[in-house]
Amino acid sequence: MADPSFDVVSKIDRQEVDNALNQTAKELTQRFDFRNINASIEWAGELGVTIKADTEDRVRAALEVFKEKLVKRSISMKAFDAGDPHTSGKGYAITGTLRQGIDKDNARKIVKLIKDEGPKGVQAAIQDDQVRVSAKKKDALQDVQALLKGADLDFPVQFANYR
Repeated sequence: MADPSFDVVSKIDRQEVDNALNQTAKELTQRFDFRNINASIEWAGELGVTIKADTEDRVRAALEVFKEKLVKRSISMKAFDAGDPHTSGKGYAITGTLRQGIDKDNARKIVKLIKDEGPKGVQAAIQDDQVRVSAKKKDALQDVQALLKGADLDFPVQFANYR
């Protein structure tokens, strides 16, 4: 039988993000402080979000409402990159993107962290946009998970395919 293993991934639940976006849109239409300023939020492509409003302050406030909804839906703020407000037509807009997957540089950081600080006998291998971690003992894998949870990475990590 093969050694126990798991995958380190960085994924977002698109349905949860969609729910957060819809809740934000609803709140922007209902709240008194967003009346008559044309505040809106919508998808911009597969992983992009555009927030618009008439004033810079209100577009920033709409962004905070969206972030609040993401946190309530257990989406890490590390997965959302929002730009600065910029003029768009008569109003202001903020464009944000959701990050998914682990790029090669970040995967190398994870592998180096596991090799430097992880328990002995643990192997880590980069596979596309994830990292496969394997070891002889399950306890070592649990130690690696604790290590990665405690690490200050600039992207969210989840653990999948635990075997």
